[in-house]
Amino acid sequence: MGPRQTILRSAVLLLLAGALLTAPTSGAAASACLRGVNLAGGEFGKLPGEYGRTHIFPSTETMDYFAARGANAIRLPFRWERLQPALFGPLNQAEFAHLQKTVARATSRGLTVILDPHNYAEYGPDKIGTGNVTAEAFADFWRRLASAFSGRGDVIYLLMNEPESVTAATWLDATNAAIAAIRTVGADNLIMVPGTIWTGASHWFDNQEGGSNAEVMTNVQDPLNRFIFDVHQYMDKNFSGTNRTCPRVDDAILALEGVTGWLRQHGFTGFLGEFGGTKSPDCMDGLAEMAGYVDSQSDVWAGWAAWAGGEWWGDYPLSLQPSEGIDRPQMTALEPFFNPKDPSGANCATLHTPVRVD
Repeated sequence: MGPRQTILRSAVLLLLAGALLTAPTSGAAASACLRGVNLAGGEFGKLPGEYGRTHIFPSTETMDYFAARGANAIRLPFRWERLQPALFGPLNQAEFAHLQKTVARATSRGLTVILDPHNYAEYGPDKIGTGNVTAEAFADFWRRLASAFSGRGDVIYLLMNEPESVTAATWLDATNAAIAAIRTVGADNLIMVPGTIWTGASHWFDNQEGGSNAEVMTNVQDPLNRFIFDVHQYMDKNFSGTNRTCPRVDDAILALEGVTGWLRQHGFTGFLGEFGGTKSPDCMDGLAEMAGYVDSQSDVWAGWAAWAGGEWWGDYPLSLQPSEGIDRPQMTALEPFFNPKDPSGANCATLHTPVRVD
């Protein structure tokens, strides 16, 4: 597809997203789709670190900035090891207090918080399923954390950020153990489940020992059937989000289309938990196209969260954080999709009944 066609398709998606954002609610059960931003900082720094020196949660000013532009959700990264310094041990009360206060500040502003252990399926040097980092240890962590926010519709449990270097089969065991633990303490919160290989849409159907994400993750078990899949997708040359241009926007959309078909086939719901780009023109077009695509498929996508805001990014090229009071160009591309003039936003019946009811 040539540049002109790409621009035209982006324009069409912008118009489509605008129509969706102003569409009336289709029923009383519908909820506003999640349109959010990752607010990084809690996962920064070497372990164990010191709060305020090596890592930080977002300030009130940062939350207000994104809320004012229409964001209704934040994805909040932190490190498992800081919150639970010893496997099967109690939560660190000082770190947990920082997390609780941050959640309270966000939800008081009408922001849904997606709790994000930003650990890539590891604890310290070990991956889940190796050494002492068992599925049971992972379940124990979630049992302790889930009880603290149990029953809150404005707090979502993302089990893990971007599992990698573990098979989908190993990750499925940990997933089901964690979900069971969460439900055992009476928490009926919505749960987000990633796949492996960085939960990339472009890797969802990749062969791996024991089966692909597409094959294995159909076996997620939740007695409440209140889970959705967290999927990520970048647009640069290797889909990593580490390059300054975005030559693979079309490929990224194709990857999302593949996952969309899988979601629809199996009666599941997805959430685009990370996507982002620099101020390069192709990335700017891609940001609009990605957000527009997800908004146009709201029967199976519950929304998106762009990467990333946070006060400590400095000159990080993917930063959405304003610099000296000036908006980043990427926010200009995304702001029509945050839609601050219409707080109801696009409506997702998928958030009311996230997955099929057996």
